[in-house]
Amino acid sequence: MNEQLEKVRYSDEELQEFKEIILEKLNNARAEYAQMTASVNHSASNDIEDTSPTFKVLEEGASALSKEETGQLAQRQFKFIRSLEAALIRIENKTYGICRETGKLIPKERLRIVPHATLSIEAKMNQNR
Repeated sequence: MNEQLEKVRYSDEELQEFKEIILEKLNNARAEYAQMTASVNHSASNDIEDTSPTFKVLEEGASALSKEETGQLAQRQFKFIRSLEAALIRIENKTYGICRETGKLIPKERLRIVPHATLSIEAKMNQNR
């Protein structure tokens, strides 16, 4: 067979390598998400009930802002987790690493950095125009 033919999908060995990368990122992302939601829900509370009332008012103001920002970060983290989980499904379906716009393989270098990518750089740049 001619080795010049363009690959249409990654081999099972290559998919396994990506699966390991994704599982590691997924474990880290889930741990961070749990920390963020605990912070927002005050499960890991560092309460200041025994300090001065003035300090408490200032602290609550800063805490509300921080809580809102943490909530937004948690939402982004949740979306990231969903993207990684979807990437695992694509690995199982053997469609992982195929650009959804061009149908070509997304380079390994890109997938190692952004393992949940569904677009090649070429398609991503066309999308941003």
